[in-house]
Amino acid sequence: MFEHWDALADLNKHIPLREKVIASHKSVNSIFPFIVRIAIAIYDPETMVLKTFMHSGNDNPLDHYQALLDEAPSLKEILKIGLPRVVNNMQTFETGQHEHTKRIGRQGYAASYTLPIFNNGVLMGFIFFNSDQKEVFTESVLQQIDVYGHMIALMVINELSSIQTLTALMKTTGSMTHFRDPETGSHLDRMSRYSRLIANALTDKYDLDDSYIEHVFMFSPLHDIGKIGIPDHILLKPGRLNEDEKRVTESHVQKGREMIDDLLDNFGLEKFEDVDVLRNIAEYHHETMNGSGYPKGIRGGLIPLEARIVAVADIFDALTSTRPYKEAWTNEQAIEALTRLAGESLDQDCVNALLKNMEKVEQIQKQFDENAYG
Repeated sequence: MFEHWDALADLNKHIPLREKVIASHKSVNSIFPFIVRIAIAIYDPETMVLKTFMHSGNDNPLDHYQALLDEAPSLKEILKIGLPRVVNNMQTFETGQHEHTKRIGRQGYAASYTLPIFNNGVLMGFIFFNSDQKEVFTESVLQQIDVYGHMIALMVINELSSIQTLTALMKTTGSMTHFRDPETGSHLDRMSRYSRLIANALTDKYDLDDSYIEHVFMFSPLHDIGKIGIPDHILLKPGRLNEDEKRVTESHVQKGREMIDDLLDNFGLEKFEDVDVLRNIAEYHHETMNGSGYPKGIRGGLIPLEARIVAVADIFDALTSTRPYKEAWTNEQAIEALTRLAGESLDQDCVNALLKNMEKVEQIQKQFDENAYG
């Protein structure tokens, strides 16, 4: 009576999305052994950038890769026609000029099937099924793979939608308390993208994967959520804070961690992919390399990398943004300040990663320019 083994039983478990994608691949591979990789790329509509997110294989030719959707004409054609893309002979891509096409070609995949991910008609990304054999994606095969594709798409949508809900909650709360805290929505847009820029530049040294990088980007806007619990007379005080007021202000990191734990519990998201990245960003982004930070006074490599990344991104944007109590610094002035702080307060690798990508920083500043409403 109970002899049947459910090949997709892992999908019922409270496990990270990556493990569910791997479990789905194993099930697909048991039916179609030629499917050697399932990969997911997600789309950022604000910047029109397509970014690698996660995959099921051991090797990924597109690790840490992103490109404008306009630079992927074959994927744009999917959206234009409204149908998935079948490539039964990848030799047709060998002469492609785009970097992603060249990387895929070098990996030796023989065929591929690409399915767009939509959530209520809005593009969220793409799922790629890669084969090590040619001419395998027949109509009967595709009908079965479509079931897996839409199942994976629903899992991705569920995770991304949950993260967006948390981020939207933060932004909405920020809007409601706009006159309590001078930081605008534009600040969150910029510093989150600086964070991703830094993380992406550190991939080789710290062996970071695409999922980690993307979660740093998605979670970084929640770094100061605990400020909601700081009284107005302290948060908005124009002058220097006394010692008691400093202690209250510094408590926002513990409050933030507690609020995030409550949100994760209430939304049932404790098993989010890289969920500890979110906790660490909220709790440790004010720790310093020399141990003089808070809340625990930990130093150097004991500070989680994601917190060190967000600290640099947050300080750089604070320096280069207008606040009621200060004018915006120029990038050159901010660079000088970060250089002085590197190794003492801020992580040297994170500072270097940002400063080596100033052209991209300036692009982010232009796209998410400061305005009175955030």
